Amino acid sequence: MFIVDAHLDIAHNALTKGRDPRLGVARIRANEPSPKDIATVGLPEMRQAGVGLVFATLFVSPSSAPFDREPNEQTYDTPEQAHQLAMAQVDFYRRLVDEEEDLCLVTDRAGLDEVVRSHEDGERPLLGVVLLMEGADCIREPQEVELWYERGVRLIGPAWDDTRYCAGAWRDSKQGLSKDGYALLEEMAGLGMILDLTHMSEVATFQSLDAYPGTIVATHANARAIVPRERQLSDRQIKLIGERDGVIGAVLANFFLLPGYVRNQKESVPVAQLVAHIDHVCQVIGDARHAGIGSDLDGGFGRLDIPDPMDSIADMPLIAAGLREKGYAETDVAGIMGGNWVELLRRAW
Repeated sequence: MFIVDAHLDIAHNALTKGRDPRLGVARIRANEPSPKDIATVGLPEMRQAGVGLVFATLFVSPSSAPFDREPNEQTYDTPEQAHQLAMAQVDFYRRLVDEEEDLCLVTDRAGLDEVVRSHEDGERPLLGVVLLMEGADCIREPQEVELWYERGVRLIGPAWDDTRYCAGAWRDSKQGLSKDGYALLEEMAGLGMILDLTHMSEVATFQSLDAYPGTIVATHANARAIVPRERQLSDRQIKLIGERDGVIGAVLANFFLLPGYVRNQKESVPVAQLVAHIDHVCQVIGDARHAGIGSDLDGGFGRLDIPDPMDSIADMPLIAAGLREKGYAETDVAGIMGGNWVELLRRAW
């Protein structure tokens, strides 16, 4: 089965925590200074699971973010600082792709089809990397979108926390897109880029759905009907994304899966709870063509806070097993595990 993970902070973890994804999870964990946030992502484990494509993020945190900083985390106060930090992450991905012969940067349909064919042939499966910008403050002015496009970025999420383009969802904001935010969407549309609604305030998502003519997704978001907070998607948001033929990627963080979840008690969240979020998306939209995976593994949580009995990204096939147990047909399982993201990219490109 060809698996797509639509959200992994690989560069951030490498540059902030010193996690080299080439080492594999066991060796990364052995090098960790503390067991509080145990790594789950490595290239060997991706290959073991059958992951063929990942959306790899450019993520830098503002110094004003309402969360504790990582010990070595570099944050930004200005667009120039954000720009420099995000460019360093682009450089990291480009070096990684150059040094690993089975990795490739995917920027168009031809590259996507090459990756998919490599898994069908089975001789030398490739791992494709699509660049996703999470939080747009590193774009110093809207017209600079073209520069990032030339560097390989194909999806942009205007918010993580609040940015000067868009209000974020962490603070339950009633604000939406700024004037620069609308200008950013216009520049993105001209280049055919994909808009990621994840982390945007609910007001901003509705404004974007009205204003943006291109492809719209939510790479990593779960159902608010199950876990009630603005960071999750309401049924109205889910329905509108489906009407736009977008895809919604399910997050594997237990605190986004179970109301009142207590950290490090993963036994309280079986894989079936993750499947419940995916199923909710499918039920609201009315089909299984608009659900996918956007795990966000190692996005501020680790092995102890992902569904039981998952230990790392190598266990992604357990999600497929859970979907089958829920009664999903094999074609729908294959779509949710990766095929739906592949088809979305083909349409967008």
